[in-house]
Amino acid sequence: MNNNYELSVIIPSRSEMFLKNTVEDILKNKRGKTEIIVVLDGQWSNPPIAQHPDVNVIYTPEAIGQRVATNLACKLSRAKYVMKVDAHCSFDKGFDRKLIEDMQDNWTMAPMMYNLHVFDWVCYHNYCGWRSYQGPTPLKCPNCGKSNKLRKAILWERRRGTMNYSYSFDSEPHFQYFKEYNRRPGGQGDLLETMSLQGSCFMATREKYWSLGLCDETLGSWGNQGIEVACKTWLSGGRLMVSKKTWYAHCFRTQGGDFGFPYPQSGNEVEKTKNKVRDLFINNKWDKAIYPLSWLIRRFSPIPGWSDDDIK
Repeated sequence: MNNNYELSVIIPSRSEMFLKNTVEDILKNKRGKTEIIVVLDGQWSNPPIAQHPDVNVIYTPEAIGQRVATNLACKLSRAKYVMKVDAHCSFDKGFDRKLIEDMQDNWTMAPMMYNLHVFDWVCYHNYCGWRSYQGPTPLKCPNCGKSNKLRKAILWERRRGTMNYSYSFDSEPHFQYFKEYNRRPGGQGDLLETMSLQGSCFMATREKYWSLGLCDETLGSWGNQGIEVACKTWLSGGRLMVSKKTWYAHCFRTQGGDFGFPYPQSGNEVEKTKNKVRDLFINNKWDKAIYPLSWLIRRFSPIPGWSDDDIK
């Protein structure tokens, strides 16, 4: 493997219908010495990923879970920086160079985030013209009743009114958009601190990724990763940053059916991961922390979902 890369973009993937689009988008928009390492977690890519000298693909015959797959890809990296990315994202031109130019070794960093408008459902029956925003495959056209004329019209563009760059979590813990912070002095400028992340994209040095254990497999297959990364970065003495100089767009698949999450969403497993994250950070059990969680809460206070009674 080429040792001259500055950045390894790591994509854990299972049953991802837009993985090929994501890989091609990164190849089109990267400007630095950036490689892509994809893990096909228990399922081949459909459509397949074309061969490219800057793309490495790992296939696991059985599903191993998102966190394990992410770590597997990171073990192959020899770059200074690694960036975990979901398999349904698009990126700004030169996103890699723009991030690296400002990056500091004790930071974890992400671009600002937009929603990604991947496709519309369109009915082509006799110029029916029905069109609907992306979601699960319709059983039939609600306008003309036909089912065999429905097609995906790929758009692959960011939704400009959906920009986000400040995030938090409450005492449950649940991820939150922290729009109140945008109006404070700390929410101004091109590089700003954020309490937490959304989890679909973050960059760190490869050394920090491993020394902080930013993708702890014992927490579960997936879930709460933005909170995990945020707490481990802040409580170890680092800084969690968002760059408004560049962006990525993320496709949110919350509508179920064939447009839902690729991994099974057992309520028990989701709750287990949340409980483990709560115990590790809210109960101050993470052994690499030099600050308690109360330090982070006070740094960004007031935060929706936190009261004085919640802070230990």
